[in-house]
Amino acid sequence: MPSPVSSIPNLGPASEQAFARAGITTAEEIHALGADEAYRRLLAAGTRPHFIGYYVLVMGLQGRPWNDCKGEEKKALRKRFDALCAGFNRSDAKLRADMEAMLSFLGVVERA
Repeated sequence: MPSPVSSIPNLGPASEQAFARAGITTAEEIHALGADEAYRRLLAAGTRPHFIGYYVLVMGLQGRPWNDCKGEEKKALRKRFDALCAGFNRSDAKLRADMEAMLSFLGVVERA
């Protein structure tokens, strides 16, 4: 039986909803994708980038408390986060979501 996203340490109902909007509904999917790809999918679905949200996910996948991220490890994660976010512009994600909603409304694509 699949585990809910919120079964990953540090993740709760808000994370579960954000991942669902990105088409990810189980903890197993997140583990299989890894932190970077899972977070990239959140960004693609229109989630606003936030460094704390990213490193909370990384720590959770390692079974560690969110506040365990410090020093050089945190600096390295910040570089990974910045690289992930570099290709995303909030307005681009919103534009894509709006376009998909309109195509769905017109019946060009299947409704989600």
